[in-house]
Amino acid sequence: MTHDSRSRRTRAFAAIVVALAVALSASGADARAGSSSSSGSRGSRTYSAPPATSTAPSTAAPMERSMAQPTAPRPSAPTGAPAPAPSRGWFGGGGFMSGLMGGLIGAGIGSLLFGGGFFSGLGSFAGILGFILQVVLVVVLVRLAIRFFRNRSAGPSPAYASAAAEPLRREGNPMGGGPLGGAPLGGGGLGGGSARPRDEVGIGPQDYQEFERLLVSIQTAYAAEDLAALRGMATPEMLSYFSEDLAANASRGTANRTSDVRLLQGDLSEAWREGNTEYATVAMRFSLIDVTVDRATGRVVEGDPSRPTEAAELWTFVRSQGGRWILSAIQQTR
Repeated sequence: MTHDSRSRRTRAFAAIVVALAVALSASGADARAGSSSSSGSRGSRTYSAPPATSTAPSTAAPMERSMAQPTAPRPSAPTGAPAPAPSRGWFGGGGFMSGLMGGLIGAGIGSLLFGGGFFSGLGSFAGILGFILQVVLVVVLVRLAIRFFRNRSAGPSPAYASAAAEPLRREGNPMGGGPLGGAPLGGGGLGGGSARPRDEVGIGPQDYQEFERLLVSIQTAYAAEDLAALRGMATPEMLSYFSEDLAANASRGTANRTSDVRLLQGDLSEAWREGNTEYATVAMRFSLIDVTVDRATGRVVEGDPSRPTEAAELWTFVRSQGGRWILSAIQQTR
């Protein structure tokens, strides 16, 4: 095989790796409040996925940042039961075979990085094995990419499909949007042949109006880096995460700027009580102008200031019984 042919194959492999890296990092472009991860607490349901809805039909991402501790203890193994076998990994466990395979993979990757190409060293048995392992590596990367895009485009999980509810719509958007259906937000928009959400609280139109107000006000305060305003609309835990994200922006010399926040659709996932505390998890699809700017010059470094983007997230609100709602968690959808 000629040197040009080996170079073409090496470049093709590099292109696959770069494409995968771009695809895996594409979700980090948004800089709005709560977009960096799934954060916060949902009481005893923090580590349970909320039911899917028409607004957010895909599975919610698990909490990545939370001060809540898992409440369900792990089942202990019966006395005298054998200890679980250690994870065997991709190549059948540790020892000699694991070391051998690891060495061959390292050699194969090294040949790619330092100019050997796919087919270098085929004159020996080890070279042939190295080539085979390089092919396997490409196949694994491609399968991971296929699984990643399949998960992003998958519909609702069967475990939650029965709990999906018709979206809660309203006739006029007070923030300037167009008609979203015939029923007011929260006022009879559920039903239509789908199962009703689990509502132990009795969420009504005034609650939905408050959820919408909080969506807009929190995004506005976050863009203004107004922690005093955020303190009155979020739990201390969520405030700490907002502060952490804003500090990270400042250390990079950037700032987030959002505007024109509009709720497009929303529906209830679940609402429940824990003692005197009430929770409501609401799926909301909204649009906004979302850009990142250079803190010193104001130059836009990410995003389009003239084109709104859309997002669908699950926001959990909490209140003492009879009190006012504040934000307790934001979960991304997968």
